Amino acid sequence: MTAPPAAPAPVHPQPAPVGEPCDLVTVPARQGLEAVDILRRGADQEAMGPVLHDGACHTLGFLVPPGTADAWDVPGSACTRTNGRGLRIPAEPPVSGSGWLLPPAADAPVTDPAVLREALGQAARLIEAADNCR
Repeated sequence: MTAPPAAPAPVHPQPAPVGEPCDLVTVPARQGLEAVDILRRGADQEAMGPVLHDGACHTLGFLVPPGTADAWDVPGSACTRTNGRGLRIPAEPPVSGSGWLLPPAADAPVTDPAVLREALGQAARLIEAADNCR
């Protein structure tokens, strides 16, 4: 009898204290809010970092590790490379009129890109299913 396959290793977000560089994944608010809900209900809630909203609540922005933009390809979202261009996890929202949906903590991790990718995909499927029920 063979042993069952090992469970995947837990995801540990990269620490990025306030002031550290990060990239920014932006998504439409509806999909972003669904993803936040999925991530907050998930088994590894530590994989979630700070989340911004624009003043009009049209988009949400997830702070992710620097370099994420190099391989980001999730339809309906954009990832802005900011490493070396000044975006760091700020204590206050970085853009006038924006705000924190989930503010950074002193030891704020950024959102794990693999976990975010999965949550955004699940959110898109939920939204599509809800829209098709009308």
